[in-house]
Amino acid sequence: MKTTSRTETVETTERPWGWYETVSEVAGNKVKRIRVHPGQQLSLQKHHHRAEHWLVVQGVARVTLDEREFDLSPGQACDIAVGQVHRLANRGSGPVEIIEVQMGPYLGEDDIVRLEDDYGRIAG
Repeated sequence: MKTTSRTETVETTERPWGWYETVSEVAGNKVKRIRVHPGQQLSLQKHHHRAEHWLVVQGVARVTLDEREFDLSPGQACDIAVGQVHRLANRGSGPVEIIEVQMGPYLGEDDIVRLEDDYGRIAG
């Protein structure tokens, strides 16, 4: 049996609502670890080129998908279709952490169309 060790540098990107780390990226798919601080939320947004799958690993995540809002606990997941309006929020007193898998032909951060944002990041 062959044993290998890998050393990887994972860069943390700070945001006003918390942070994310890109864990893996290959053509057509990106995996991120996302942490949302208590009382914070991401933009209400959509994407033109990617779908997403969210798996909650810590805390209770408040998810908005189109007109619906619901909570997900650790071990629960949801799928977000291309073009679907969505938001991730933390209404609790501890951190919320999810694993996000992005799938699509283009996965750049500039594919975020912000519809509402608590931090003034809507161009207009």
